Amino acid sequence: MTSAPAPIDYSLSRSWLLANGDRPDGFADATASEADQVIFDLEDAVAPARKATARDTVADWLARPGHSGWVRINDVDSGFWSDDIARLRSNPGLLGVMLAKVESAAHVQDTVAAFGGRVHVIALVESALGVEEATAIARAGAVRLAFGSGDYRRDTGTAATDLTMAYARSRLTNSSRVARLPNPIDGPTPGPDLDLLRTQTAAARDHGMTGRLCLFGAQTRVVNEAMSPTEADVDWAREFLSDFALAGGQVRDGSDKPRLYEAGRITRLASAYGVAARI
Repeated sequence: MTSAPAPIDYSLSRSWLLANGDRPDGFADATASEADQVIFDLEDAVAPARKATARDTVADWLARPGHSGWVRINDVDSGFWSDDIARLRSNPGLLGVMLAKVESAAHVQDTVAAFGGRVHVIALVESALGVEEATAIARAGAVRLAFGSGDYRRDTGTAATDLTMAYARSRLTNSSRVARLPNPIDGPTPGPDLDLLRTQTAAARDHGMTGRLCLFGAQTRVVNEAMSPTEADVDWAREFLSDFALAGGQVRDGSDKPRLYEAGRITRLASAYGVAARI
């Protein structure tokens, strides 16, 4: 596997690394990591008394030449939302925002409008209500959905197992499809266990998630590999497309259409991520 070209569009981004907005000493390491995207966090990572300082720190960093990134802003009802937007609205390094605790279409619509329609908004769904409203949220102007799995578990009392997360993950995937959005971003794996990260990332991928939030730089490589086609996948896609073309490029049976779609999808992702075939 070769290194992926940069930058990778947000719609295809796999690893989304959260960087504490109140710890500027970690910003350079975050941006130098293998993350497809870096999100400077002004929400859960920052104590209320430190919000203003962190906001200024992140805004000043993004305003520097050559700096860019996403920002997780506070939720609409938090009391910090409007200040976050006012400070970031015209920032040249802002790639987009991740809006915390989205529970309605209005939360997204109000945020898009507050940015004058000029900033991408990812809706972070973190509660039972948010999951049930996911389709409306996805249709409200968000560019992608993300799953706040930790707060969802706290809200619902569910365990951190693949089975208990299956409904919410599938719901966000289905809602993304209905709204014609890229597939959603899964919540993070806490702790340093990379084997657990691989297992949970594979489960998220099985449920249609194509990105994951990351808490540590070391997690980004694992997520990128797990969310990318393998070299064997690329080999299969190339062989199928070659055989299909040699057969005249015409659908021969009911299995050709889904295989043709999958081969095309693998080829596009391999190109975006820099995954080469073995043969």
